Amino acid sequence: MKVRPLHDRMLVRRIEEKQTAKGGIIIPDTAKEKPMQGKVLAVGNGRVFENGKQLALDVKVGDRILFGKYSGTEIKIDGEEVLVVREDEVLAVMG
Repeated sequence: MKVRPLHDRMLVRRIEEKQTAKGGIIIPDTAKEKPMQGKVLAVGNGRVFENGKQLALDVKVGDRILFGKYSGTEIKIDGEEVLVVREDEVLAVMG
């Protein structure tokens, strides 16, 4: 299914962290926190102001981003969990 977010929203896939600790201990799924970084899959056209002007997003498709722990809305598309995140919830773009 093809999804295009509206305005200043973007579609993000969480990037899973490795499953073992430094000492070689395997961390079970129930003890892991959700990752706070992801890859941008799709972006909207940008924020539209009241005067009709549009501001394009700084984030592009393929960028790796950091976002807050409770940011975005989780949805399922074709059996895969993704996030819909607003641009103002993005903390940083990783290089």
